[in-house]
Amino acid sequence: MKQASAFISTYTADVSGVCSALYELGGMTVMHDASGCNSTYTTHDEPRWYDMESMIYITGLSEMEAIMGDDEKLINDIVTAANDLHPKFIAIAGTPIPMMMGTDFPAIAEVIENETGIPTFAIETNGMHSYICGAGQALAEIVKRFTVDGISKITKSVNVLGATPLDYSVNSSVDSIKMRLTEAGFQVLSVWAMGSTLEEMKQAGAAEVNLVVSSTGLLAAKELQKKFGTPYVVGAPMGDKFAAVVMKALDRAINTGKSQIAYDKQAVCQGDTVIIGESIYSESLAAALKIEKNMKVKVLCPLETETDLLLKGDVVAEDEDSIITYLKSAKAVIADPIYRTIIQSGTKFISLPHEAFSGRIYRKDIPDLIKSIDII
Repeated sequence: MKQASAFISTYTADVSGVCSALYELGGMTVMHDASGCNSTYTTHDEPRWYDMESMIYITGLSEMEAIMGDDEKLINDIVTAANDLHPKFIAIAGTPIPMMMGTDFPAIAEVIENETGIPTFAIETNGMHSYICGAGQALAEIVKRFTVDGISKITKSVNVLGATPLDYSVNSSVDSIKMRLTEAGFQVLSVWAMGSTLEEMKQAGAAEVNLVVSSTGLLAAKELQKKFGTPYVVGAPMGDKFAAVVMKALDRAINTGKSQIAYDKQAVCQGDTVIIGESIYSESLAAALKIEKNMKVKVLCPLETETDLLLKGDVVAEDEDSIITYLKSAKAVIADPIYRTIIQSGTKFISLPHEAFSGRIYRKDIPDLIKSIDII
């Protein structure tokens, strides 16, 4: 019961992260769950649903199929749909019920690929983790299955990894990232995965460096480094001054071949202002605020993250009680508006909506912090 929340929301689940990461790539993403459970994703987690078509489906798992472990119907339904729709790939994502059934998704994916001739892969999700886990695995699978080997490097070129609406919404943030890179003399080959096609992403090995703008892109960055030797830089280029730091880190990564964390040179401070959010986005904002406004800011990450993405003094707190306890000493909090319910009276609250936390409720208020951090 420690992970139960009485006052705040939960973050988008791993299965929705898979759908979000693969949404624009022309594949067919299948959630293996009971009928109607896809509405959680389409209603709350996907701002592109009404404006952009995508082959996102749910299997409509019935009680009897769950009891009997009937995988044949699942396979036949996917094969039939794939033969009608001709997707570029098929991704199958698990949910809590298949987890309890012990469904062998990799084996099912292999059977479907053999029957259809369409690249098919399973994502080991179970609905018990956040979108970071699901989206990260999905993008890593794209690297493994589709990126072209033996490709020549393009001078001062970059891929942007980890850009989904769950962290960057559908405002101008992704365009601002590309603009920052272009103005610094970089050629953006692809954005994983908003605004780029699967064909563009297949050429990712040509980049001299990769920029990881959220934790959802970290697994893909490591796979690209393993496959092509491409170094990566962690950090979102927020505000003019920190953006310059990120660009220097990209150049340094190209010259040395070593991966970098753009914000790890920032002085560790013991500030009384706390940012709550995804680790890379929040640490980048903290660094930008330190450079541009001399604000002393700590980060509280309520999501899965690698420990080396956080600076000394920052914390991971994934349950409501731990978050409440940590915030008692904060004089100011920068977070999604839903967190306001657990902030003590007298604490200054600065609203920073997060699509993966509050969904569509505050979508119109999500700022483009890449362009400017003046709203903070």
